Order: sequence, then C-alpha cells, then structure tokens
Amino acid sequence: MILGQVFNEKAIKLNLESEEKDEVLEEMVELLVSVYPSLNRDEILESVISRESKMSTGIKTAIAVPHGKTDAIEGVVGAIGISRTGIDYDSLDGKPVHLVFMMLSSKGDCEYHLRVLRHLSQVMDSKSFYEDIINQTTAQGVYSTLCKYDSETK
Repeated sequence: MILGQVFNEKAIKLNLESEEKDEVLEEMVELLVSVYPSLNRDEILESVISRESKMSTGIKTAIAVPHGKTDAIEGVVGAIGISRTGIDYDSLDGKPVHLVFMMLSSKGDCEYHLRVLRHLSQVMDSKSFYEDIINQTTAQGVYSTLCKYDSETK
C-alpha cells in the first residue's frame, strides 16, 4: 500500500477555508508544516508554486494534485484537503476543485514520486472514489477510504 504510507491521517483537513489556488497552496503547506514541523515552509511552498506555474495540477474533475520536489524533505509526504464550497483553481476543465492531494518529495526520489502519482491517478480513475472520499466526515474516514482504494489498485 503506497498511498497509506505517503498520506497521514493527521495531514487531512476536512474543511478548507481557501477559495483560490494561491490561498489553498499556502493552506495545504501550513497543514504539512503543522504535522512535520521540521519542514521549511517557504522552501516547500516555493517548490509547489514553481511546479504549478508550469501547468495547473487541477487535472481531474474537481480534483487537484499540487506537488513539488525539494531538498527540504526526505522521501515523499502528502496532505489531503476537502473544500465544501469549491476552489477557483485554474483547472484544466475550468471547474472548481473540491479535493486536493498535495505531495512533496525530495529531489532524489523522482522514481518513487512518479510511482505515487501513478498510483494516485489509478485510484482517482475509480468512478466511486471521489464521492466516497468527499462524503467522509472524519479524517480517519478519508484516510481509511484512501487506503481501501489503494489496496484495490495494482
């Protein structure tokens, strides 16, 4: 199970406050820093913004996967945020984002970073995944649902 190792139940926010992309990137970075206090907030925010400037990571309907690579971290860590109202994210389909999966990895972990992205993409392809995640009311519920779908993915 890959995603269960990257995403942490403590790094799940059920009610994102942000309504715009730049704000949600900062909110998600703050969430990661609250769980992993050794992270350098400015450095990881810069890595995510830099990646986002190349092309929007609002890649699936209502879902964004902002990510970045930085030497400020070892391995791969992630956070999940849910917006009940929607975020103006400059998504490829032009629609608001309600589910955000933020990932950070070390620059030397490219292969694992891509493996996690591929796994997440496969999980998101399940027709019921989005609804099952968005309807959760606890961080434990979100995490358990993610792990369930992750375990079903090969």
